[in-house]
Amino acid sequence: MAADERLSIYRATRIIKKRENSRLYNALRSIYEDSIFVAEIAGLWPDLPLLANLRCGLWYTPRFEATCYFKSTDGHTNNWSFNTSRLNLHVAHLAGQRGGCIIVDSTRRGKRFPDSMSKTIPIWTCVLNRAVKNYLLRMPAESQRDGESESYCSPNEKADVRLLSDDWDNSLHLPLWVPENEKAAIEGHIEEWTKQLEACGADIGSFASILRKPLRPLWISQKTLIWLNEVPDCNSWDFTPIILVSASASDGIAQQRSMSEFSWHYIPGAGDDEESWARGLSPNLFWKHAFELIDSGPDLCNQRVAEIVEKERVYRAQRGEYSPQVTVKLHQKFLAKNHSNINGESINSCQLMGSKIFINSMNAASSDEKHPIFWLGSTNLVVAAALHVPDVLDDVDCVLNCDSEFKSFCLPSADSYLHLPIVTSKEDRFSLINNLLSAVEFAKLSLSRARKMLVCCHNGEDISICVCLAILSSLFDEGGSFDGGKYFMHTNITKWEMRRRLVLICKYAINARPSRGNLKQVFGFLSRKNESLFTAVPAVRGA
Repeated sequence: MAADERLSIYRATRIIKKRENSRLYNALRSIYEDSIFVAEIAGLWPDLPLLANLRCGLWYTPRFEATCYFKSTDGHTNNWSFNTSRLNLHVAHLAGQRGGCIIVDSTRRGKRFPDSMSKTIPIWTCVLNRAVKNYLLRMPAESQRDGESESYCSPNEKADVRLLSDDWDNSLHLPLWVPENEKAAIEGHIEEWTKQLEACGADIGSFASILRKPLRPLWISQKTLIWLNEVPDCNSWDFTPIILVSASASDGIAQQRSMSEFSWHYIPGAGDDEESWARGLSPNLFWKHAFELIDSGPDLCNQRVAEIVEKERVYRAQRGEYSPQVTVKLHQKFLAKNHSNINGESINSCQLMGSKIFINSMNAASSDEKHPIFWLGSTNLVVAAALHVPDVLDDVDCVLNCDSEFKSFCLPSADSYLHLPIVTSKEDRFSLINNLLSAVEFAKLSLSRARKMLVCCHNGEDISICVCLAILSSLFDEGGSFDGGKYFMHTNITKWEMRRRLVLICKYAINARPSRGNLKQVFGFLSRKNESLFTAVPAVRGA
């Protein structure tokens, strides 16, 4: 009997180990299966641009035309929000130019749609529509106040403005599964959010001039019935469609699926929380080797991914490109006392937790080899990921490197480079605020000499954006002109004023995704203003 018990324990251990080892394959295979559905929907409206809602949506097709960032938390019940830190105005521009767009996302909770699609995006479309209508209604009065004659506009232009103002749909469109009482509660906030948008400094006129029809969301999931012989042309609608595609099947329980070679478990919303399962694989890298990984099966997938990730790291390192490393985020089940690696060698949990694995540093905003580099208007500031610094060195005079790892660049003088090893707020709640004074002082020295300054971090989306926010708030006046801090010294910077400047940054750096923790540190820094802040500029460190 004891022998049978030992066998049962052994078999149970093997089953658990096999299940954990196949977790990566299950996720990748689920993503691949769901990508077929996404491709079918994109094929129904081939002229509409395909956008990924970061970060989960980025996994579900090899090529996206752009990305967006609508958070589900802004649509959670009793926590609805229109966040001016994530305006996504480039989505409105793109939809206006192309007649609509398709946004891809997914959810792991067994819902048909994530809250980002059920409520966050519908709120966004409604607020933008109302802001556009208010803008169009104000246009004639502002034109007359500015001294423009009525004959300045052509009859067609005046008719167009009048038509849009009268018939523009600015009502809230939510899916049928949202309860009426929740819809009524959301509608009660729409006017407030519209005023926030109008007050935050967003360039409403730019997308108002492009949108010929109001924005309106449509929802498509794997349970949606579509008659292929009756697919409407998006130009025939009296609105600009924002087609929301939930990539995964809505079954809440992982399903066992079998093939002739092996079986695997389907995971809804498998692209979510990539740090816990991807093992350094990025969406871009996955799609380069998708067929190879899918054909490898559960037993060999982990080894294939490790080889691909390491090969990519070596490829970039040999070309002098930036190849950062991060600690692997392990699933809780891996924290047992002993484990075996892919070669069967015994390793302990301390070794696992301390291991490093390469993360492809290609900016998440693109699934191809684009180099996202953003000039912030006429401020002489430019933002980019550390990987892309060599591509812009000829156009700038100095570099502020805010990545955690040091990297040397070919610059004209020793005082043209400063490295501040800043980590995310999740790793250190005070890392950013402790370095902002040095960053602002370096910027003051550089910008006062009319130098063009590049600010970079790991991905060019969070830390570098927050550093630029601190620089703009500290060294530029309300009109966006460099004054060395004079306006800042005589003004109390409020959260709203800081948010207005963040909106200005996001107008140019459309990939900006500053975290809440880092924004709190920026506001804490600005709130500690004192007269000694800019009285002296110490020697530049890190040159």
